[in-house]
Amino acid sequence: MDTVLFVCTHNSSRSQMAEGLLRDRYGDRYEVHSAGTEPGGVNPFAVEVMDEMGIDLSGHTSDPVYAYTDQPLHIVVTVCDDAAEHCPYISAEKKNLHQGFDDPSAVTGTDEEKRAAFRRIRDELADWIDVTFGPTDSD
Repeated sequence: MDTVLFVCTHNSSRSQMAEGLLRDRYGDRYEVHSAGTEPGGVNPFAVEVMDEMGIDLSGHTSDPVYAYTDQPLHIVVTVCDDAAEHCPYISAEKKNLHQGFDDPSAVTGTDEEKRAAFRRIRDELADWIDVTFGPTDSD
């Protein structure tokens, strides 16, 4: 089973949603974690929009990236441009990936406008995860 680490700056939204999605969809093939270069707690909107899909992030913690530097990691994925630029390089045993997604936490406006931003990023992450992690050699 491959170990995957999703990295983002605050480990509050994008990396948390990616962790939940990959674990939910392909948890039989991957051990999944997420971490941040400057962890700041899990965003309540991320928890809410993932719950809409039946994925519970309420027990997730916002972990520092250095907590994983001594663990064997098969795939390391940065999901925001800031983390890709400022993250200490963590060498993956198989591959390092970068796929930038907009920061839904940066959206201002009403709560519904914020939820819409989180839903959009959640859905973009889900599509990317299906394409990137879903196929197998036998497909």
